[in-house]
Amino acid sequence: MINKYKHLKKMYDEGIIAVIRAESPSQALDITEAVRKGGINIIEITLTVPGAINVISKLYETYKNKEILLGAGTVLDSETARLAILEGAEFIVSPSFHPEVVKLCNRYQKVCMPGCMTVTEIVSALEAGADLIKFFPGSSFGPSVIKALKGPVPQAEFVPTGGVNLENIQEWLNNGCFAVGVGGELTRGAAAGDYAAVTDTAARFVEKIRAVRSPA
Repeated sequence: MINKYKHLKKMYDEGIIAVIRAESPSQALDITEAVRKGGINIIEITLTVPGAINVISKLYETYKNKEILLGAGTVLDSETARLAILEGAEFIVSPSFHPEVVKLCNRYQKVCMPGCMTVTEIVSALEAGADLIKFFPGSSFGPSVIKALKGPVPQAEFVPTGGVNLENIQEWLNNGCFAVGVGGELTRGAAAGDYAAVTDTAARFVEKIRAVRSPA
């Protein structure tokens, strides 16, 4: 099986992507380890992190045994996507739809997740070959938007980012999300250097997801 499809299955099974934004490379590495300890193994390093490409490279070397599935976020062009892929990124996330980024990801058989808000954008991204649709910002609409979008485009698989928290994550998933992306709600403790809080929050998110995806 092509790794891309294994990665998509892992993303669905785990149900959550940790979106890592940080003020320094070392903080990004510490946050990654903290969320991993809490049970979240899908990590998106946003290109807004200083030295983000080097951070991706470092994480790829650190977790050689594939303890995490590593991706790059806030990717705005195909050149940056290729750099991230060469350093170990297995999935590429963009805040908007760029056909050349989707094309490049398909060339290298990496998971591609462009950001879309409208049905027109969603259909265009699907026609270009996008694997998943990042619905952003989710906070502007709430969980009910996924069920509404699934009406005209039931074939689209959505990953909302922004507006996902411990109180509503189960509603997002129950409304048909493939997975969710969580940033500040997950990593807030890192701002004060409280990585134990990040680990605890990660574990609570994992528990909520398991209640939906693997009910007793």
